[in-house]
Amino acid sequence: MNPPKQHGREGSAVPIDIQGVQKWRKLFILAGLFALLAWTPLVKARPEFEHPVEHLGLIAIMICIFGRAWCSLYIGGRKKQEIVSNGPYSLCRNPLYVFSFIGAFGVGAMSGSLTIGLVFALACWGVFRAVVEREERFLAGAFGATYERYRLRTPRFLPDLRLWRDEAELTVRPAFFLRTLRDGLVFLLALPLFELLEGLQQFGWFSVIFQLP
Repeated sequence: MNPPKQHGREGSAVPIDIQGVQKWRKLFILAGLFALLAWTPLVKARPEFEHPVEHLGLIAIMICIFGRAWCSLYIGGRKKQEIVSNGPYSLCRNPLYVFSFIGAFGVGAMSGSLTIGLVFALACWGVFRAVVEREERFLAGAFGATYERYRLRTPRFLPDLRLWRDEAELTVRPAFFLRTLRDGLVFLLALPLFELLEGLQQFGWFSVIFQLP
């Protein structure tokens, strides 16, 4: 199926480059992740918070993995062909990204610091907000009034449980589901990564500048 077209004011058709947007999204995420990791070795969690926050981070990562997989059952690579507005997409327009925010918090929290977890989540939100604005322009041009009605009734990020509605049946695309699940499992790399950084701090490879709750 050909990608939908965005029609300009003079009726010219422009291809919707969702894949290009997703490519830039991944590049922004990688750049932000490296920037955040660059300063985390200089920070140490306060001992009384460390282990409870790490446990909270692991829970957040698991919510992220299962939540993203759940969303993939509905979206299934159909973003370019139709407006998906049921299941998690009835609660907010970008539930995959919302679960990614939770996962980003979990990654940062594996450092043992709530502060670092919140910084990671806010950084992820900043990246996705810029990407979502581009996606929304594409979808508005591709689907016109259908998308506008969906946009007006459904929050961008903050889920509204009162809006829940579901479908009797779903057409699942296994390849997309498995790819989303695989991408989510990457969040678990935070556990050995922060254990390594903590070990390097103990060996004196990094000088801790300050402690954070």
